[in-house]
Parts: sequence; structure tokens; C-alpha cells
Amino acid sequence: MTTPFEPGLGYRLNPAVALRPEPFGALAYHFGNRRLSFLKAPGLVELVRGLGSHRCVSDALAAVPDGRRGAYLRALASLAAADMIVPQQARTEVS
Repeated sequence: MTTPFEPGLGYRLNPAVALRPEPFGALAYHFGNRRLSFLKAPGLVELVRGLGSHRCVSDALAAVPDGRRGAYLRALASLAAADMIVPQQARTEVS
């Protein structure tokens, strides 16, 4: 069961997903559910690849031009619904 997409949380590329570069962006293939998604912008591909290095989606979107943020946010929500991106595991601090 997929949880609702929350931009205030951290996400990462699902380990079961492979991204194949294409001239238009990339193909995302999920080896578990066998879904195929098209990432139709190179900037979106970079965003998806780098999601895991950000505290939350909102932080990752800060580097995206204002005019594209809404479209990228909708794309990320679709990718989350398709299980292509998943919430990050809670980060724990080591003493």
C-alpha cells in the first residue's frame, strides 16, 4: 500500500528502479511491479537522482526554476504513486 506523497518528507529513488538515460530525459523501470515511466525532462531526471541527498522534497525543489516547480512536483507525486520513488528511512544520529 502506497502512502500519500508528502513534499515535506524526504524521498529517494526506489532501489528496485533503474533509470535509463534517453535524449528526452530517461526511462524509469521498476523491476518489482514491472512499471515503466517516462521522465520527460533532463532536469527532472537530475532531481530524481538527487532526491536522497536532500532532507525533503521541498529542499530538493529549491534549486528548480520557479516556473517548473509545479510541474516537477506533480511528476514526483506521480512517481511516488507508481512506487518509483519511496520515502527515505528515518535518519538516526550516531553519538
